[in-house]
Amino acid sequence: MKAIVNTAPGRLEWQDWPTPQPGPGQVRIRTAACGVCATDLEMIAGPPWQRTGFPAIAGHEWAGVVDAVGPGADPGLVGKPCVAENVLADGGEVGFEHSGGYGQFLLTEANKVLPLPDGFPLHVATLIEPLAVCVRARRRLRIERRESALIFGDGPIGLLLVVLLKLDGIHQIVLVGGRPARLDMARQLGADRVVNYHETTKADFGANYPNVIEASGSFGAARDAIESAAPGGHVLFIGDFGPAKADFAWTRLLHRELELIGSNASAGAWPEAVRLATSGQVPLERLISRRLPARRFAEAVELAGRSRDVVKVVLEWSGENGT
Repeated sequence: MKAIVNTAPGRLEWQDWPTPQPGPGQVRIRTAACGVCATDLEMIAGPPWQRTGFPAIAGHEWAGVVDAVGPGADPGLVGKPCVAENVLADGGEVGFEHSGGYGQFLLTEANKVLPLPDGFPLHVATLIEPLAVCVRARRRLRIERRESALIFGDGPIGLLLVVLLKLDGIHQIVLVGGRPARLDMARQLGADRVVNYHETTKADFGANYPNVIEASGSFGAARDAIESAAPGGHVLFIGDFGPAKADFAWTRLLHRELELIGSNASAGAWPEAVRLATSGQVPLERLISRRLPARRFAEAVELAGRSRDVVKVVLEWSGENGT
């Protein structure tokens, strides 16, 4: 098969790679499309990234078709368009410890597969993974008061959370970000107000929100999230802060009786994410800025990492060696 292989820090190569063979309980997926995620960019860059080494095949936002099954897996899955929960039985994850959708084929476990309706666009299905991350985060937030919510972060996670909170009946949703095109999209997706932090101060997005979500990974936004919460409020952290450590007045948690909540990845949220996506309740396709053939991976990675107008770039494997 062909694969986009991370061979060294900051280096991707188009290589011939052994086509994987499914073992007991496994299925082989013929990749149709794969999103380029900010976490992929960290992985490709290397140190301080430590989770995976080289060579590696990234890609956890994938969608495809079951191509073959191993012993014990349901042969009826062959030919099914699908996504799948990425965390496998050994604790590793497809697209990280296990090769992902930057390759023409990948292996996963049959019991993780979620078939999609025939005809559902597979380039759109790549957004089901970040949607599942958001579904889990929404559950973790445990919304009790619906008058308002404040979201820090105008990336795909923040934008998808706007849609989910709107579906939850939150009356006033404010999103803070720094990229005008993404802020415009947040308005289109249902944000009642957007704030460009490059052009404003903390006073412009206010305080006393019962629901606050930090989805940017910004150290400053983390402090602002705590400062912006109402007494008894829930503050959810879903952004990746790397090695940063907390730096805020702990007495604020005590005096305002805040709840700090962490949410990591997407375990248990995939069936609902598939339902939301395939029912049309969440307009995933609107987040896709560019679709590029897999061979144009260098351009895709450059766009995902540097363009302020891009929300999501998707690589497509259609046409590569007959797939």
